[in-house]
Amino acid sequence: MSAFEKGRSIEILIVENNPADVRLIQEALVGGRMSTRLHVARDGAEALAFLHGEGKYTGVSGPDLILLDLNLPKKDGREVLVEIKEDENLKHIPVVVLTTSSAETDILKAYNLHANCYITKPVDLGQFMDVVRSVAKFWITIVNLPGVNET
Repeated sequence: MSAFEKGRSIEILIVENNPADVRLIQEALVGGRMSTRLHVARDGAEALAFLHGEGKYTGVSGPDLILLDLNLPKKDGREVLVEIKEDENLKHIPVVVLTTSSAETDILKAYNLHANCYITKPVDLGQFMDVVRSVAKFWITIVNLPGVNET
């Protein structure tokens, strides 16, 4: 039984430095039939602080899903992905790379670093919203997430 079927909110961490993209992702995920709680980190260092519960994130519950941009300030998405997948407490969290890059080298590197999927952001606004909704629908209503689907 998925989290959606159990009526549980899914915690999603959006790691994105572009305010317009953050707003679009939030608009795509808020409301509707899927219950989500969104958190935003504007750079890689902030994302890791959130994930480790450090500083202002002390006591915050970790996410069930991470939407990760690659091109971030302070610590780029590739570095964040490495740290997540090497950490025993974090590596089970699915990471969806959602970025502007369609470079084969970026795609291959992300999968080699154990990204769960790689999506190039569509330029068209409507397509972008549809992609984000589709990603959320898949991960929330179809996939069994660790710790979410326990009875």
